[in-house]
Amino acid sequence: MEAIRKQASKLREQVARQQQAVMKQFGGGYGADGAFADEAEAQQHSKLEKLYISTRAAKHFQRDIVRGVEGYIVTGSKQVEIGNKLCEDGKKYGAENTCTSGSTLSKAALCYAKARSLMEKERGNLLKALGTQVAEPLRAMVMGAPLEDARHLAQRYDRMRQEAEAQAIEVSKRQMKLRETSGNGDMISRLETAESKLQELKSNMGVLGKEAVAAMTAVEAQQQRLTLQRLIAMVESERSYHQRVLQILDQLEREMVSERQRIEGAPPPAVENSMPPPPPYEEVNSIFMRNPTVAELVETVEFFLAEAIQSYRAESETELNLAAGDYIVVRKVSNNGWAEGECRGKAGWFPYDYIEKRDRVLASKVAQVF
Repeated sequence: MEAIRKQASKLREQVARQQQAVMKQFGGGYGADGAFADEAEAQQHSKLEKLYISTRAAKHFQRDIVRGVEGYIVTGSKQVEIGNKLCEDGKKYGAENTCTSGSTLSKAALCYAKARSLMEKERGNLLKALGTQVAEPLRAMVMGAPLEDARHLAQRYDRMRQEAEAQAIEVSKRQMKLRETSGNGDMISRLETAESKLQELKSNMGVLGKEAVAAMTAVEAQQQRLTLQRLIAMVESERSYHQRVLQILDQLEREMVSERQRIEGAPPPAVENSMPPPPPYEEVNSIFMRNPTVAELVETVEFFLAEAIQSYRAESETELNLAAGDYIVVRKVSNNGWAEGECRGKAGWFPYDYIEKRDRVLASKVAQVF
């Protein structure tokens, strides 16, 4: 459509130039220097063309802003939906978490969910403001009557100007024909009628041109003012949104950093030793110092070889130091998690979980036990 308009404008300019050339050729009183092509009318026509181009460009810019804001609202609404889902996930974890080592992550999840909810609320307010304060006013002006009415006046003026130019040529032809012949009353009457019609067209064209210029000027001023106001409103809305989000994030960061510092600065939790102390060592020695019962023999005399899978540091004289890889002759396993055995010529208690039974052992390893 725009290409067709440009082509039509070029054609009109070519026709106007041809008409002026014809008027110059006939040399009538309505030529290029005549009353029709006066300077005031030419300036008015030039100004109207510039106003038409200006208002058209502003209309396109307003339409581009509306489309951009509408696209931003669509994508922003999807982001709000995703953010609210993340908020619900954080609330759910914070409320249902059953971590046995503490509730730090639960608190952080709840804080994040609360902050995310506030941020998505601010985003929703921003999208609403962009729709009501930017898109709707500009859309109303793009589709509004003042612009269309002004453009119709300009188009009517352009058509009337072309008609006046054609009438001026007609008058010039009749004047030339009247000079070339002796003339008669009928020719003079037709000339006078043509001149009268031209004067009427010129008068109407002048009035219509002033109305069109005034209307287009008013529309142009309104476009410039309203578009600038809407751009400022858009900037202010986005600036306010980002400021509020920054405040929310700053508060969230302070809470999380404070919690992290509290955890890192706290002393490590004491590890409770749920394992009971080993039995007295005399209990084992007594088995070999007296005649054991049949039940005791079943429990204690079934020795086996085992390998230490991790080191153990004795905490009393009745306990046995172990290094990972040591081989032990296990002589007793109590029912409270301790085992008694001999390694490298020493005997004592050690945790049963620190060893693994071995069915086959190299001879060199067996020699280390004793």
